[in-house]
Amino acid sequence: MSVVTIRDIAEATGLSSGTISRALKNQAGMTEATRNKVRDAALRLGYDFSQLRKTRIRRIAFLLHSQHNTLASTPFYSPVLHGAEQACRREAISLSFNIVDPAESVTEQIRRHQADALFCAGFFEPEVLSVLKQTGKPLVLVDIQRRGFTSVNPDNALGGYLATRHLLRSGRRRIALLSGSPAHFSIQQRERGFRRALFEAQVHADPELEVIVPNLGEGDEAVTAAMSRLLALPKPPDAVVAYNDSTALVAMKHCLTAGLRVPQDIAFVGFDDIIGAATAAPPLSTVRVDKEALGAAGVDLLLRHKPEDTPVEITLPVELIVRESSCAE
Repeated sequence: MSVVTIRDIAEATGLSSGTISRALKNQAGMTEATRNKVRDAALRLGYDFSQLRKTRIRRIAFLLHSQHNTLASTPFYSPVLHGAEQACRREAISLSFNIVDPAESVTEQIRRHQADALFCAGFFEPEVLSVLKQTGKPLVLVDIQRRGFTSVNPDNALGGYLATRHLLRSGRRRIALLSGSPAHFSIQQRERGFRRALFEAQVHADPELEVIVPNLGEGDEAVTAAMSRLLALPKPPDAVVAYNDSTALVAMKHCLTAGLRVPQDIAFVGFDDIIGAATAAPPLSTVRVDKEALGAAGVDLLLRHKPEDTPVEITLPVELIVRESSCAE
């Protein structure tokens, strides 16, 4: 059986070979009707779409969901972007940074940048990921996991476990969890580690001590309200595990303003080890995530893992960093 070529599709549709090539690669410069006509003809003729992936990756689009485009998220994703950028520079690959707004046509947003591969950082709705996968471009998820996709993540569950075990070993028993949206894979895993540590220590998991911060907005009000709710309990917490450092820093500041001593009255452990964690007053204990390594690993997966290969999931190690917020001198 002969191999179907771009020229065969051109003859079947009456379009030029150049138009066929641009349509199959989802490049700009044509209508959606033309693009659909080409794809339908290619499918009908039995075109092997893997032929499109024989060319070297020259342009990678770093995609960040619009909800992560906040002051709270920047300290985490900026180093991830930096790690990806350094990896691309070593490989002579161009990297573009793109904020994806699901309210707009995701396909059009991707086509606009004419990337050869897609690097998705952080949360994306399942519907958006499905659209991205349908482009046929090499795709990697970083700081997010979904069945059927190649991904790289820090060991979030271990991190949540280490943070909570540290507090338990220091004698804390009323440990609160300041969490975020359970739709986020990383948050789900950090919560799992938190509960595992409590279970192993035979400490009751009190639902009143688990509070979800309702949004990822730029203001601190949601975190402050969550911390106020915890402090108002008949038996307030003696320690807090926060799902990220930005949340922990705001909550700790609120407690200090309220007259509490950190860590004597209440201890804090964050997650990620952003730059501001070490310089806080007091310095914040945290779970260190090598964010640059996440970015570099994402690029490496795009270069060596073909879309038709079985998806792989890579987990990078984390490290507990103990500072004054959880350990009195």
